[in-house]
Amino acid sequence: MKNLPSIRISRRSAFLAGLCLCAFIQPGWAEKGDKKHDHDHEHAKVAGPNGGRVLHEVHPHAELLVTKDRKLQLTFLTEKGKATAPGEQTMTVICGKRTSPTRMRFARKGNSFLSDKALPKGLRIPTVIQIKMAPGKKSTIIRLNLNLDNCSACDSLEYACVCHHHEHKEKPAAKPKK
Repeated sequence: MKNLPSIRISRRSAFLAGLCLCAFIQPGWAEKGDKKHDHDHEHAKVAGPNGGRVLHEVHPHAELLVTKDRKLQLTFLTEKGKATAPGEQTMTVICGKRTSPTRMRFARKGNSFLSDKALPKGLRIPTVIQIKMAPGKKSTIIRLNLNLDNCSACDSLEYACVCHHHEHKEKPAAKPKK
């Protein structure tokens, strides 16, 4: 035993090793029923009270609706899916082409927020929604493609479609012929 080197571990090294171990183990501690879980999973498709798309990334959830004049309407919902009076929320949207984006601000209109500008031309519009639930809170950023095509199976537009019998995935690009 005299030939073996002695290993000394300082308290600091032991603490750092324990901290690293906890960092790897901690993500598994969250239970499925935890209300503060991440939204990396799919929610059931549910129509909003106005026929728009429900955004599950924010709490309370919000409904995104494209109006007939192509403006965006955001309505916050209760747990039962009914429109609720707006609070201190603020939101902005940037959509369209990166070279000439459309920036929208929102103003209250009844129980909803309505954008000051219309969507740019086109049927598939890349959109970034930034919602701040209260002053001083961190903003939630939601990225999506607004697909304004008509659904082939129901009366909704694709972005708000709740059909369960078909998938609304983009068709893969055609492969070049050899």
